[in-house]
Amino acid sequence: MAAYAQSHLPETGDAESGPNRAADTALKLHALEARLGLLGSLMVAYSGGVDSAFLAATAHRVLGSRMIAVLADSPSLARRDFEQACEFARAQGIPLRIIATEELSRPEYQRNDAHRCFHCKDELFGAMETLGASLGFENIAYGMNVDDTRDFRPGQRAAEEHAVLAPLAEAGLTKIEIRALAKAAGYSLWDRPAAPCLSSRVEYGRAVTPEILAQVEKAEESLRQLGFRELRVRHHGELARVEIARAELPSALTMEMLDAITAALKLAGFQYVTLDCAGFRSGAMNEVLGSTILSVDVLAKRSA
Repeated sequence: MAAYAQSHLPETGDAESGPNRAADTALKLHALEARLGLLGSLMVAYSGGVDSAFLAATAHRVLGSRMIAVLADSPSLARRDFEQACEFARAQGIPLRIIATEELSRPEYQRNDAHRCFHCKDELFGAMETLGASLGFENIAYGMNVDDTRDFRPGQRAAEEHAVLAPLAEAGLTKIEIRALAKAAGYSLWDRPAAPCLSSRVEYGRAVTPEILAQVEKAEESLRQLGFRELRVRHHGELARVEIARAELPSALTMEMLDAITAALKLAGFQYVTLDCAGFRSGAMNEVLGSTILSVDVLAKRSA
């Protein structure tokens, strides 16, 4: 494993990494491998995003047949993300089990308050516990990294309640380091934009339904067809608020492209379309949450 870690690190000449950072990342990778090696068996909650994919690939390399990746399929998972997740698992030879989750049948999830993600992860981890008991797998892990601990993520509370492990965070790995390691390992998804569930696009307080999720998915896919890569379509009822990465915004700011965006989103079922001048930012829906909710969640984690 030491030889693998040394050969799968960013070159020290990379703009993203100097000699000290490369050495520090190597130590963190060793720590991750050692932690995984102590586990008798492991199920990885797998979405196909960079973090969970890197964790699944590393766990498979360390544990072999004593690990499986578990992909939760529901209307909140875009078909594009589902297909990419399955393709990466096939390419890496990672054992994959697909399970259907029923979070949308939960009233507490449907009502879409600030703790929606808790109910989603509670559903997922409960289903994985049932699967693990039937297959003889002892542990569950998910792809939380160090940076995630600084954000408002109610799903972390569900992980704690289900005793789900977070090996990436335990090893001290940040998002940048995970991407660098994935790139060095030759994983094509190393720079894949973050892709949280479709429900994260729906304004808090608006009920989450399969129809709304399908509308968001259709709208976002139409923007990708127009050439945009990092984006969100935020659902505010009849209004679609489009976020496009600032580096890509100039491409959107022509009358021709604005007309194309408007036409595409109206075909998806929106009456009104607006372009957010602040551009794409992860977790933008949380901006409407009061500081009270955020501070209570942070304090609860600190006192736990």
